[in-house]
Amino acid sequence: MASQVGTRLRCLTESRRCYHDFFILKTNFTQVQDHDFIRNRFLGFGKDSALSGWVHSFFKQFYGSVTKTDYLTMRLGFIMTHCRGNPQFNFHKYMIRTLEADFKKVVGISWYLWLFVVIFLVLDVAGRHAYFWISFIPFILLLAVGTKLEHVIIQLAHEVAEKHVAIAGDLVVQPSDNHFWFHRPRIVLLLIHFILFQNSFEIAFFFWIWVQYGFDSCMMGEIGYIIPRLVIGVFIQFICSYSTLPLYVIVTQMGSSYKKAIFEEHIHEGLVGWARMAKKNKGLRKASNGSSTTTTTTTTTPGSTTHASSQMNPKETTPMEIQMSEVSAMEEGNAGEIAAATLNDGHS
Repeated sequence: MASQVGTRLRCLTESRRCYHDFFILKTNFTQVQDHDFIRNRFLGFGKDSALSGWVHSFFKQFYGSVTKTDYLTMRLGFIMTHCRGNPQFNFHKYMIRTLEADFKKVVGISWYLWLFVVIFLVLDVAGRHAYFWISFIPFILLLAVGTKLEHVIIQLAHEVAEKHVAIAGDLVVQPSDNHFWFHRPRIVLLLIHFILFQNSFEIAFFFWIWVQYGFDSCMMGEIGYIIPRLVIGVFIQFICSYSTLPLYVIVTQMGSSYKKAIFEEHIHEGLVGWARMAKKNKGLRKASNGSSTTTTTTTTTPGSTTHASSQMNPKETTPMEIQMSEVSAMEEGNAGEIAAATLNDGHS
């Protein structure tokens, strides 16, 4: 009997060891330092690496701002964070929908932009060359935004490289709002909006003066200030369309939350309509319940008073009403979640 038990234990131990060896052989481990994303973006440890990271980010925005490895790594990080149940999520179409939604905001005009125009015109005093000096504002902001977006990618690589030597499976980065200014990715869009508006205003104002008053007009200014303004304006338009906007579309997806463009347009409209209808039904139900509940006080025989309140008759509650109340309860519980998921602008 004892020998049989010992034989079974040995067989069980051997089977466990074989399963463990099989699992180790089947599991693909990724050496972090050998991954292309880490090799290209991880610059070492310490303060020197932090400074070199900012310098590298500054120059990286002008050439090869996002490589194929960067895109695939950030795409996988987004899917594993927000769409784990749908590994075949079309990340490219999602980015296109996001760009289309943000482009409507970029081409719009807000009150603070008009305020800047007023300040711009007030500072336009003869001899100060306000047009020339103000043209440096979008130029500096554009370089700062591009550097910051590139540095976010470096931070994603550093987070993985500093914590892991090898990873089971594919290398996955962790999106977070902490990588952006004031933990708000939306600030990047506001800065791009201001940059493009101010630069467009500069160029449009130049051509308007040229057409209305001529190139030799006193309002045009000196030729030594005109040429740099035009060069800066063309440079901003080129870099913004070639590097900054593509960087923005990809990198800002590395925030803690997703944008409402994650849903197709017809699905988004359907969910929003369903959530609003559920809230409306909830309000109507409360109103009907309040009107149906009444309290009456009746006096019976002399010397005795009876206080009675109207109660629900069990016979009046049908199975259909019970089923409808359950469905309504489900609508109340899910309406807020769906409204938040669909109406949330991603980076609240």
